[in-house]
Amino acid sequence: MSGDDRGDWQRLDKWLWCARFLRHRADCTRLVAGGLVRINRAPTDKPHARLRVGDVLTVPLGHEVRVVRVLALAPRRGPAAEAATLYQAIDAPASCADAKSPAYAAPELQGLPGGLR
Repeated sequence: MSGDDRGDWQRLDKWLWCARFLRHRADCTRLVAGGLVRINRAPTDKPHARLRVGDVLTVPLGHEVRVVRVLALAPRRGPAAEAATLYQAIDAPASCADAKSPAYAAPELQGLPGGLR
């Protein structure tokens, strides 16, 4: 038995599904395959990427980005309370509300260019 067969890792898409980041495992697979998920700041597009305890995940979900540290691997997909014990949020989720601050405000447009109506 080699060192990789000890059970100290889990497929990324399966862990995301067990941790209830998305409802369906196929959705987790598509999210990772789209190259949107990062493991320890390195982008990955492989749903079968090996995830280990202590890894930091960056996962974009809708209008927010969640950054979490993996605390445990999931033996099964359990209830939400059990899924919450698999990871620790590193920071508050960045949402679109941040983009609405005055620093990101777009200039207001008044009518059409050239005064056309």
